[in-house]
Amino acid sequence: MRRTRILTAVLALAAGLLAGTPPALATPAPAKAVIAADTYTWKNARIDGGGFVPGIVFNRSEKNLAYARTDIGGAYRWVESSKTWTPLLDSVGWNDWGHTGVVGLASDSVDPDKVYAAVGTYTNSWDPGNGAVLRSADRGASWQKADLPFKLGGNMPGRGMGERLAVDPNRNSVLYLGAPSGKGLWRSTDSGVSWSQVTSFPNVGNYVQDPTDTSGYASDNQGIVWVTFDESTGSSGSATQTVYVGVADKDNAVYRSTDAGATWSRLPGQPTGYLAHKGVLDATNGYLYLAYSDKGGPYDGGKGRLWRYATRTGTWTDISPVAEADTYYGFSGLTVDRQHPGTVMATAYSSWWPDTQLFRSTDSGGTWTKAWDYTSYPNRSNRFTMDGSSAPWLTFGANPSPPEQSPKLGWMTEALEIDPFNSARMMYGTGATVYGTENLTNWDSGSQFTIKPMVQGLEETAVNDLASPPSGAPLLSALGDIGGFRHTDLTKVPPMMYTSPNFTSTTSLDYAESTPSTVVRVGNLDSGPHIAFSTDNGANWFAGTDPSGVSGGGTVASASDGSRFVWSPTGTGVQHTTGFGTSWSASSGIPAGAIVESDRVDPKTFYGFKSGTFYVSSDGGATFTASAAGGLPSGDSVRFKALPGVKGDVWLAGGASDGAYGLWHSTDGGATFAKLAGIDEADTIGFGKAAPEASYQTLYTSAKIGGVRGIFRSTDKGASWTRINDDAHQWGWTGAAITGDPRVYGRVYVSTNGRGIVYGDTAGTPDDGGGGGGGGSGACSVTYGITSQWPGGFQGDVKLTNTGTSAWDGWSLNWSFVDGQQITQLWNAEHTQSGPAVTAKNVGWNRKVAAGSSVSFGFTGSWSGANGKPTAFRLGEQNCAVS
Repeated sequence: MRRTRILTAVLALAAGLLAGTPPALATPAPAKAVIAADTYTWKNARIDGGGFVPGIVFNRSEKNLAYARTDIGGAYRWVESSKTWTPLLDSVGWNDWGHTGVVGLASDSVDPDKVYAAVGTYTNSWDPGNGAVLRSADRGASWQKADLPFKLGGNMPGRGMGERLAVDPNRNSVLYLGAPSGKGLWRSTDSGVSWSQVTSFPNVGNYVQDPTDTSGYASDNQGIVWVTFDESTGSSGSATQTVYVGVADKDNAVYRSTDAGATWSRLPGQPTGYLAHKGVLDATNGYLYLAYSDKGGPYDGGKGRLWRYATRTGTWTDISPVAEADTYYGFSGLTVDRQHPGTVMATAYSSWWPDTQLFRSTDSGGTWTKAWDYTSYPNRSNRFTMDGSSAPWLTFGANPSPPEQSPKLGWMTEALEIDPFNSARMMYGTGATVYGTENLTNWDSGSQFTIKPMVQGLEETAVNDLASPPSGAPLLSALGDIGGFRHTDLTKVPPMMYTSPNFTSTTSLDYAESTPSTVVRVGNLDSGPHIAFSTDNGANWFAGTDPSGVSGGGTVASASDGSRFVWSPTGTGVQHTTGFGTSWSASSGIPAGAIVESDRVDPKTFYGFKSGTFYVSSDGGATFTASAAGGLPSGDSVRFKALPGVKGDVWLAGGASDGAYGLWHSTDGGATFAKLAGIDEADTIGFGKAAPEASYQTLYTSAKIGGVRGIFRSTDKGASWTRINDDAHQWGWTGAAITGDPRVYGRVYVSTNGRGIVYGDTAGTPDDGGGGGGGGSGACSVTYGITSQWPGGFQGDVKLTNTGTSAWDGWSLNWSFVDGQQITQLWNAEHTQSGPAVTAKNVGWNRKVAAGSSVSFGFTGSWSGANGKPTAFRLGEQNCAVS
C-alpha cells in the first residue's frame, strides 16, 4: 500500500467505531421486527490484492501448506490445486472487528492441521478490545479463542517485523508470543488455550516511532518482535532448549535462552544501533541470520545491515550486500532455502524509489547478487521479468521514466519466503499484493525468472463507498489506498483503478440517477485536485478544480440529471457548482463537514446531515435550511440515502450508544422522520431491485435486529427483515456502505474494512433462473457440498430449501453419514450426533423460512478412509429432494 495505509481503517471507522464497540440501543424498541433467514452465496468482486501483506508462513513438514497474514484483512490459506488463497477469518463478527488485524501467524509443523493467529488491530484507543490468540485444529476452517489481557497491533507501526508468534518445533504444545506496549514475552504450554507472561524475560522493548504522537499510534513501544527456535537443540516431545527472541531495542535487539525459556540473556557481541526485523535460523549450518533496519517500518527505514551469527562459535559476521553508506533503506524480508540452506535471500523493504531490491546469496551470505542493477544510470538490467497480466492495475496507470519501471517489484517488502519443499518457488508480500515466482533457480543459472501476482482470492481493500447504477457498469467503488474500480464483470479483475487523477483513497462517489453516464468522485491526494468527473460511467475521468482550502475528499453528491454537484470536502465548507466543477460557490445554511446526498428525482434538491440536524436545499445546493425533524442521532455516525424514483423519500441509518441509534424514514424530503420499530442498531442503508410482485424497492442494511448483528434485507418497506448472511460470513466491520443492485433482485454489495467488496446473491429468484415452489406444504430440497477437504478433516455446507407453499416456523433436518464422519463444529444451527446419525435444528434467528426461501448452515468434520456424501435427508417425516 501507499503511505496513507494507516488512514484506511481510521477513515472507515470514523463513523462511530473509534469510540467503542458497536453501540447498544438507547431506548427499547416498541416491538420486535419480524426476522426470517435466507440462503445467500457470497463472493468477492475481484480485485486481487489491494493491501499490505506483512507475513507469509510455510509449514515446514507438509508440502504446499502456506498461510498469509494481512494488517486489517484477516488471514488466508494457500490452495495449491487452484493457486489461490482462501480467507480464514470471515467469521469475525462486529463486536470483535479488531480481530481482523493479524500481527502473527504460526503453522504447527508437528501437527500441520493446527494453525494459530495473534489478532488485534490497534494498541491505542482506536480499537476498544484486547487482542487474542486464535487456534484452529482444522487449518483455519474453524477457530477457538484465547483472550489476552492486552491489545495487539496488526495495523500498528512495526507490523512487518516477526513472526511474533511461534510454535516449538519439538514440543508443539509450547508457543511463544511477543507483545507490544511493554507487555513482554508470553508463553502457552497447552497449545494456545491459556497464556502467561514469561517473567524471567528481561526486556520489554523501548523503541517507538514517534514519542510526540499524542494519539498513541506512533508512540507505542513496539515491544517483542520475533521468536525463533533452534530445532537442533531439542528432540521430538521435548521442549527446544535454545530460543532466540528479537526485541525493539536498538542497543539490545537479540536475546537467547538455552534452557527452554527458563532464563534469558542478551546475545553477546551483537551489533547495536539497529532494530532486528527478522531472525531466521539455519540449523543445518548453525547460522542465525538477522535483517536490521534503523526504523520499525513498514514505511520508514533509511539505513540497514545484514548480520550472520554462528550459533556454535558465537562469531558475528557482517554479511551486508552493500556498504552501509550506500544504503538508503532497511533490510527486513529474510529467508533461507531449506533444500539448500546455504542459499539466503533478503529485501530492501523501505526502498520506495526507484524500486525495492531483492538480494540472493548461495554461500551463506559470503557474496550476493541483486534482482536488478544499473548498467549506465538510469538504465537497469533485471534478472527477472514481470508478468502482471492477471492484475494489470498494479501498474497504477504509471508510465515512469527510468530508473523506475511499471509495475514495480514492490514496496514495503517485509514478507519473503522460499518454499521449504521447492527451491524454485518464492513468495513475497508488498504494500499492494503478493508476488511470486516458480522458477527462482533461474537466478543462479543466469537466465531470467518470472515474477507474477500470486494473490487471487486474497482481497484486502478497505471500502469507503459503493454505487450500483441502473445502467452501465454494475458496480463502482470508492476504496482506501488504491482509489477504486469500475467493475463491468464482478468475476474479473478490472484492468485499472480510477486514474486522471489517482486518489490515494477515494472517500465518496455518486452518479446522476437519470443519466448514469455522469459520475463524480472525491478523495485524498498529497498534491493535486481532490475531485474528478466522468461522462462515460466511470470508464474515463478528468479532474475538477478545488475551491480554496480543500485538504481531503469528504462527501459529494450529483444532481439527478448531472447538471450540478454539491461537495462537502475536508478543510473547508460545503460547496456547490453547475457543470463540472470549474468554479465553486460556498453553500449557506449548512455547517462544514456535513454529509451530503442528492434527491434522486428533483435535480435541484440536495440533502445534508451534521450533528443531529438534517438539512435541505431546493435551489441546487446554494442555500440549505435546517429541518425541524427531531430525535435523530446527535453525532455524525450516520449514513443516509434518497430512494431512486420517488422524490423526497429518504432513509437514514446510524447512531451511537449514548443516544438515538437505528433506522429512520422520511417521505416528505426530510421535514419529518419516523423511526422504524424493532431495529436495535443500523449503520448503513441501500436500495436494490424490488422483489417479484413487490411495489417498493428492496432495502439492505448492516444492522442489529432482534438482538442479532448481520446483513439484512427487507422487501416490504421495512415491516419485516431477513438476515441474509450467517455466522461464518460476518467480515468484521461492515458499517461504511451497502447497496443493492437495481438490475438483479436480491444482489447486494457490502463494504468491509479490509476484506474487499463482498457481494451476495440469493437462490431461487426469477432473475437467477431459480424460483422454488410446488410440492405441497412441507416439501423440501437439500444441497450438500464439501467446500474444503484435507487429510482427516473437511468443511461442509448444507442448504435447506422450503419448496412447499407454506412457511416453516421451526425445522429439524436429519441425515446419516455414509462413511462414519463425525461433526466437530457446526454453525447457524444446533446439532446432535449419535453414530452416523445427525440432527440439525434451527436457532432463533433462522426459525422462520418462507415458502421458496432457504436456510443454510456449515460445519467442520473428521473422516478417514472415505468422505462420501449423504444420500438421504428428512425434514420431520418428509423426504427431501437431494442435489
